[in-house]
Amino acid sequence: MSAGVRRRASGSQTSSASAAAAAPLDLAEHLGHHGRDVDAARPGVAVLDVRLPDGDGVSVCRELRQTLPDLACLMLTSYGDDEALFESVMAGAAGYVLKEVRGGELLNAIRIVAAGGSLLDPAATTRLFTRLRTQTETVDPLRELSEQERKVLDLIGHGLTNRQIGAELFLSPATARTHVSHAMVKLGARDRAQLVVIAYQTGLISPQQ
Repeated sequence: MSAGVRRRASGSQTSSASAAAAAPLDLAEHLGHHGRDVDAARPGVAVLDVRLPDGDGVSVCRELRQTLPDLACLMLTSYGDDEALFESVMAGAAGYVLKEVRGGELLNAIRIVAAGGSLLDPAATTRLFTRLRTQTETVDPLRELSEQERKVLDLIGHGLTNRQIGAELFLSPATARTHVSHAMVKLGARDRAQLVVIAYQTGLISPQQ
């Protein structure tokens, strides 16, 4: 994490997340030489710069997710870096925010991804999903989903948690979680962030909604 963003997040406490903040090479080195320590600490969230002179945050995200699948990675990116946004989501990032984010907003973002939600910055998301829509296949990738799973996917695309989805569709959180899992398997998604991408890419929801 850059020094400026680190200062914005410091000095505040959050009970819902344990955030690991470091430059990419710092995390990669720690992961390689102290893997057991990282596993024992069980950080809830890793906040990573997408691009730094000394490393690639996207690659570190991918490595961390492979080693600690329950870890949520929150990426920091610059405005207009659409390629990095796409790479981050494909690497398993739970979300991303712009580097200009304020301290309170950053802490709120950490809490959201720590709770299992996905976070996609609205301004950057519109550009990203416009690009993804142009790559949509002729065959409908949602064809295998049940009607209920489509509804769940739509609500995930709007940022709802499993508990909120259950309340919206009159389902228990466990049943909502099951529908989410089925949708992930059928669509080949690794996490909720990728489900959000698919929801936009297929036109199920649009950035204006």
